[in-house]
Amino acid sequence: MKKYYTLENKDFIPCEEIKKNFWVHLTNPTDEEIKEICEKLAIEETVLRKTLDKSELPHIEVEDNSILYVINIPYIILSKTKKKYRAFPFGMFLFKNGILTVSTNNHPIIQDILEGKINNLDFNNHETFPIHIIGKSMEYYLKHLNEIQEDIRLKERDLIKASSNKDLEHLLTLQKSLLYFTTSLQGNRAVLEKIENNNKLTSKEIDILRDVQIEIKQGIEMANICREILENTMNTYSSIISNNLNDIMKFLTSITLVISIPTMIASFLGMNVSLGEFGTDPYSFAIIIALSFIIAIILIVILKKKNLL
Repeated sequence: MKKYYTLENKDFIPCEEIKKNFWVHLTNPTDEEIKEICEKLAIEETVLRKTLDKSELPHIEVEDNSILYVINIPYIILSKTKKKYRAFPFGMFLFKNGILTVSTNNHPIIQDILEGKINNLDFNNHETFPIHIIGKSMEYYLKHLNEIQEDIRLKERDLIKASSNKDLEHLLTLQKSLLYFTTSLQGNRAVLEKIENNNKLTSKEIDILRDVQIEIKQGIEMANICREILENTMNTYSSIISNNLNDIMKFLTSITLVISIPTMIASFLGMNVSLGEFGTDPYSFAIIIALSFIIAIILIVILKKKNLL
């Protein structure tokens, strides 16, 4: 899908073709749309298609008539049973008289640009444009990291009650999400470092860049803390499952031992051997049952004292 805008008095006006001060945005474009845009803006198809590769890492490329910035922005992937967090590439081609942005999926950051929710965003200032976009993406990174942290907290509470394979699967999904976020944030930080090395930045622009760098550092630290908490939670899960299994095995072993006593007595007395007067005594059956019951009770008490039952 492609959309054309032109910037007039800080407002984005939808249009049907590329004009002065243009902004073209592509969301998961078709082959025809890619060819059309590449022809109009003199971009190599291979370069544009790279920005649609979900495994593309953040970087900067200088083209013949533009500068390409590729960063990673966070997404939520919803399914029937769980919610996953991922980070996919967001490409920005900066031309002298306009900008082309490319993303694999729809993202709220596009609407933020249209509604002017990104403070001090200047389409004509190619030095700060990618910095502001990275800064805005950090709001979504931190928002999703807070959601992950809250999700982990809820799972810790459920852990006290019970654990299941679904819980472990959910935690593994969160662990993978945190890994994606950490890798993407580090890549975005590397892009900012390259921008910082550009001598064209003014002192004010450097201040803006430093603020975004601080937010990225905060996001990385937050993701690492969540990963540590998650790792401890999963270790606790493993310990609880192991302890529960040990308790079950201990209980079953003790019950088997207790039940084996009456079985053993009955087996001995059921052999084809003479029991003398005891065998003809009318109370012999009751005596055997009572004896078995008494021995079983004694064994239960002993096992209980040794914390084996």
